[in-house]
Amino acid sequence: MAETDKYLTLEELSEGLYKDKGSRFYAFVFPVASVDDAKKKLDEYRKKYHDARHVCYAYVVGKTDEDCVTRSSDDGEPSGTAGKPMLTQLVSKGLHDVMAVVVRYFGGVLLGTGGLVVAYRSAMEDALQNARIVEKTVEDEITVEFEYEKMNSIMKVVKDNSLKIVSQQFDLKCSVTVLVPKSKTPMVKAKFGIE
Repeated sequence: MAETDKYLTLEELSEGLYKDKGSRFYAFVFPVASVDDAKKKLDEYRKKYHDARHVCYAYVVGKTDEDCVTRSSDDGEPSGTAGKPMLTQLVSKGLHDVMAVVVRYFGGVLLGTGGLVVAYRSAMEDALQNARIVEKTVEDEITVEFEYEKMNSIMKVVKDNSLKIVSQQFDLKCSVTVLVPKSKTPMVKAKFGIE
């Protein structure tokens, strides 16, 4: 399996906290499956923490650097003081398919732009220190349809390449859907006789 088939993400939700001059910054980092998933999660955090002054976020969605979508928001904080430092933390760790949300409860004392950058970065660092980072494989889903007589040769390709079967159907027309490491996709398709 090629190195390009691997990416880092989070196994589950991780939390962090930073306090300064009465303000509290609650950080949450977690895996997401898509941009839509990230937007839904953000809505959930905004509803849950509706009484917070700011709900800032950053996300990196996509399994490879080529297909990544990144976004961040300062949610009313001075430009570049919240979302950008959060996004920088995610990117510097090489994480993919992840989102970070930092909820700020204002403590009554202004921190200044430098203080805000430190606060958001520190809250994120705390959450990421507590996180379980895992390595996953970039996979393509391939479906091959075949006549029943070709069953043995198709299943041999599946077995020889240690492919994960997602679904299978064996009737007059048979089909198998498998997950294939991205770098092996052209070779596996050729063995299946599909383009």
